[in-house]
Amino acid sequence: MTTQPTLTRTLKLPSLVLFGLAYLTPLIVLGIFGVIAEATGGASPAAYLIALVAMLFTAHSYGRMAVAYPVAGSAYTYVRKSIDSRAGFLVGWAVLLDYLFLPMVIWLIGGSYLTAQFPGVPIGAWIVGFIVITTALNVVGIKVADKANYVLMAFQLLVIVFFVALSIGNVVSSSGASGLADTQPFFNDTSSFATISAGAAIAAYSFLGFDAVTTLTEETIEPRKNMPRAIMLIALIGGGIFVVVSYITQLVHPGGVFEDSASAASAIALQIGGQLFGAVFLAGLVMAQFASGLAAQASASRLIYAMGRDSVLPKAAFGRLSARFHTPVLNLIVIGVVGLIAIFLDVATSTSFINFGAFTAFTMVNVAVIAHYLRERRAGNLLNPVSYVAVPVVGAIVCAYLLSQLDSNAITLGLSWLGLGIVVLALITRGFRTAPPEMAATEKETAAV
Repeated sequence: MTTQPTLTRTLKLPSLVLFGLAYLTPLIVLGIFGVIAEATGGASPAAYLIALVAMLFTAHSYGRMAVAYPVAGSAYTYVRKSIDSRAGFLVGWAVLLDYLFLPMVIWLIGGSYLTAQFPGVPIGAWIVGFIVITTALNVVGIKVADKANYVLMAFQLLVIVFFVALSIGNVVSSSGASGLADTQPFFNDTSSFATISAGAAIAAYSFLGFDAVTTLTEETIEPRKNMPRAIMLIALIGGGIFVVVSYITQLVHPGGVFEDSASAASAIALQIGGQLFGAVFLAGLVMAQFASGLAAQASASRLIYAMGRDSVLPKAAFGRLSARFHTPVLNLIVIGVVGLIAIFLDVATSTSFINFGAFTAFTMVNVAVIAHYLRERRAGNLLNPVSYVAVPVVGAIVCAYLLSQLDSNAITLGLSWLGLGIVVLALITRGFRTAPPEMAATEKETAAV
């Protein structure tokens, strides 16, 4: 009798943290710096601090769920197992909004920087170029090795280190060493709690993916111990990088007024390092955006394929692979078409779209921890009320508040998407009378990408 292959537990804490940080794409803090500085009135590090607090509370909740369910998981899995299969489906549906729009945002950010460098070429041309090349590569089934992620991670960190070092030199040369200690980047005359909160709702985009490490639970050594630690460390280290880099950058360019906020960091790179570093910075950012977009589109297409294969979406359309390339060609094309919407959007609005799904998932994971606590209590198992009630309550409140601070268009789109999800749920559950199909394969397909 042959046995089915199983995942091998080989990953230790350092590997998990490195994977999570690579998934975060640290250079994105500079990619959207101008947008956040503009939204906050020149207080971008304060926005990142608020976002970091929300992420740390939520990371704690993800850790509790990883302990309770040490399997390859996600917000969908945790809500399904702790609350209800229907609620889990809707959370998974909300997260699908992230997957559909994330490639679009990545391509838009890359296009914005290239347009600033080459103003004679319209941004639509860059976006179409990103989509065509990325889709073509994904259709033929390109595979990016894990080592490539680590090389990209090292290059990003190198660019960030040079950017920070040059920024410090610029501040010291103009204001002296005392200029490095300033409260203006955290709060000033043009900022307020409302503007900083709005900026924090956008800044959360930089944290997307800190929870992706949970998909590696079944390949982790001592997952009940290492997974919660990894999740917290990823959020803390990533958030620390975002706060420090945005603070130093805000010292170089006080306030939130830019000629083009979508590509502000490129202009700052020219200011602190001249043409050579400006070119290196642009190349690094575009390279990171291209690689990130390639992975995001591939991941989203596999998610849609798995949902189609499980009959959560129409199987005939979305649950099929190309006979020639063995890739979900139709799904890749659909994501590419969705990406064309970027031509008509700005960075702030587009990031808000995907943050709707993220904050919905984060809020519900916190609620799932509380539901798990109540379920265990009824079963006679007493868990720590601070870890399983107090912390997730704060996390849920903060995430729900930041959700309310998103762009009004994003909230409208998000609610419309949830409404469509309810219709789909009603159809596949025969009027909510049966449990929806379990999307267990979805998570493994996504993790494999």
